[in-house]
Parts: sequence; structure tokens; C-alpha cells
Amino acid sequence: MKSQQQLREVMSMPPQVDKQTFRDAMSTLAAAVNIVTTEGPGGRAGFTATAVCSVCDEPPTLLVCLNRSASVYDAFSGSQNLCVNTLANSQSDLSGIFGGKSEMEQRFAAADWTTAVTGAPVLEGALISFDCAISKRVSVGTHDILFCEVVSVRQQEEVGSLVYFDRGYHQLKSSR
Repeated sequence: MKSQQQLREVMSMPPQVDKQTFRDAMSTLAAAVNIVTTEGPGGRAGFTATAVCSVCDEPPTLLVCLNRSASVYDAFSGSQNLCVNTLANSQSDLSGIFGGKSEMEQRFAAADWTTAVTGAPVLEGALISFDCAISKRVSVGTHDILFCEVVSVRQQEEVGSLVYFDRGYHQLKSSR
């Protein structure tokens, strides 16, 4: 077992893993595919994300990672709400649209939307939608981590999930 001093020395060392090695390793982690949306002072915006996970259940909180160089960054930085729309297994086309360079109007025209408690766009047909109030923002490297308190949830039954693994989409069927 390493001593506390040895651990401190290791922790202060610069990263030894290059960017491509890290990306290749991360491609082996399966992740749900989400369209994260907002509507606020910066307008309506949305992007595709796999960097979403639960933080805690009291209060129910998610985190969403957003690249500060993303075209949607300004819209999200001025907003106090967002919705994490986890895609159903039949919605891979929407992931491509929201992950591309198309105009926001074109992105939102590709699907049907409603709103919930916060006013953020909620995707009709999503496997699950987490309507959230952004409670905290932390900058790390090239990204902002948005901590999002869940204020309402919409979920479909008997619908499978879309996941991203090994640089490709995969459809999971519901066992219900």
C-alpha cells in the first residue's frame, strides 16, 4: 500500500495518458444517447450528449458535460433550465441531427416537442425525459459540468434504449 506522501506525489504528476489513448478507452464505455435541450434568454437550443450521469437521489440530481466551444454553449450558459431526453432505440436519426452542424430551427423541426415544469423542450417519444433546473456549474478543462436538479420525469414503458458503444449506435430492447 502506498503511503499518503507517495499518493500526494502521484496525484501532483502531470497526466501520462495522451488525448487519443483516452478517447479510444472511452469508446469502450457504453452510454445512453441523450438530446439535451434548453429554452431561455439565449433561445432554444439542443445537442447530443453521452456525458450524462446521476449524481444523487436526494435531491435527484444529474450532471451534464458541455464543451465550451460547442455552438450551443452561449444558449446554455444563459439558461437556468434544461431537459435530458434519453433517446428510444428508434431515434438514432435525431442523435445525428442534434450532433451535427444544422441550424437550431432544423434540429427542432425534426421531432415533436412539448414542455414540462421548467419550460425546457421535452422530446415526444423519448425513452425518458428529465426536466431540470441547473443548480451549479463547474469548469474543468474544455468543458463545463452542469449539475441539474430534476424537477419532473416523463418515461415511456416497453420502449428500448439507444446506446453508443465502440463508436456506433446499438439498440437495446426492453425486457418488460
